[in-house]
Amino acid sequence: MKVLRTTVGVAGVALMGVGASLLSDVRDLPDVLVWLGGAIVLHDAVIAPMVLLVGLLLVRGGVRGPVRAALVVVGALTTVALPVLLRPGKTANSSVLPLDYPSNWLIALVAVATVTALVLAVRGFGRSRRPSDE
Repeated sequence: MKVLRTTVGVAGVALMGVGASLLSDVRDLPDVLVWLGGAIVLHDAVIAPMVLLVGLLLVRGGVRGPVRAALVVVGALTTVALPVLLRPGKTANSSVLPLDYPSNWLIALVAVATVTALVLAVRGFGRSRRPSDE
């Protein structure tokens, strides 16, 4: 377990180095830093508390973990998709944003909900197959 944790940590630090090196090529660095700061604030002030609250209030028992995980993934997908979801109309160059991003975002959300439902169904099926202690 310690080797896995160390490997993941080294990979994370390496990826942060790649990200930092890519920032050196950005022309409008202050705008990128504002966007990154806004993403952190959005996560800490909105997404994380909402996930915890919904997980606490609406879900009972063993399904709380998968529902919270699904909410975290949905929040991350929405945060990443916000710039293209909120873009003002069509762009002058049609090749800049060539896809139907709102539909693709909804498909991703449906996929997350489907996987969550499957996880919960498999867990429920596994619990119902256990022999009772009679």
